[in-house]
Amino acid sequence: MAIVMGVESTAHTFGIGFVRDGKVIANIRDMYTTESGGIIPLDSAKHHREVCEKIYGEALYEAGISEEEIDGIAFSQGPGLPPCLLVGLEFSKKISKRLNKPLVPVNHCVAHLEIGRVTGAKDPVLLYASGANTQVISYASGKYRVFGETLDTGVGNFIDTFARYAGIGFPGGPKIERLAKEGKNYVELPYVVKGMDVSFSGILTNLRQKLKNEKYSLEDLSFSMQETVFAMLVETAERALAHVGKNELVLGGGVACNLRLQEMAKKMCEERNAKSFCPEKPLLVDNGAMIAYLGEIMFNSGIKFSGKEAQDLDIKPRQRTDEVEVIWKD
Repeated sequence: MAIVMGVESTAHTFGIGFVRDGKVIANIRDMYTTESGGIIPLDSAKHHREVCEKIYGEALYEAGISEEEIDGIAFSQGPGLPPCLLVGLEFSKKISKRLNKPLVPVNHCVAHLEIGRVTGAKDPVLLYASGANTQVISYASGKYRVFGETLDTGVGNFIDTFARYAGIGFPGGPKIERLAKEGKNYVELPYVVKGMDVSFSGILTNLRQKLKNEKYSLEDLSFSMQETVFAMLVETAERALAHVGKNELVLGGGVACNLRLQEMAKKMCEERNAKSFCPEKPLLVDNGAMIAYLGEIMFNSGIKFSGKEAQDLDIKPRQRTDEVEVIWKD
């Protein structure tokens, strides 16, 4: 029975999780935040370096294990911000070398999908909505295929930028969600779905213009933004379900913590006799447990690197979901 450690460091979060026999036994994280503005990659990487040892100790304590019991170390190889990814890689290599344990390179996006298994979903479509990524993904013919995605920015980054224009700090998503609950009037915004893809840049420009107009309240704009953008995401997810002939939808990524998005996805699935699944919040946001979860699956399938091979591993900041060979499913 293997114990696999997972290290997450793709963007604003440094997290470490432990998984044993498909069960999460620890999940500790610390997040870089700002009072104003967005994420600054070098500052976020500095944060990760400052907290990594502390998070490691807390995760070992929560798991109730000693580091000698670790069988493998999984880490987020990409996609992500290079300075942040490098911190996770360097930390993972250090632990691997000290304990003489193999490394398992994990794709961050695939980890978001695989952790959906804890909900009971068997063969789902994933609506992956996070800061840098917005994709509709499902497994087919040996790979996780991207059936639709953003043509510009990720939905989380879009929301955070809107929040920044409104003078709200990072992360903006939770604050925008609270403001949206106070919104009473729907303000018409561009609705941009192109086939199976979505685009947010035009909506952002429109919102920025409306923020300067006193006749629109921030509450109404937040409400209208959520209703418009989440409808776009759910529409593309529904098309993917129809296209691949599946009847399970899993939400993943930090934006999936939004209760309104969960509600809209659930209603859509009910209307087409499908099932909607959503992991608990600690497994939706960026976290080490999901890296460990997929890492254990890969480890047990023989995907692991030791010695010089492990030390030669590098980050892949632009690695796409559909570039990953999913040999553990064959």
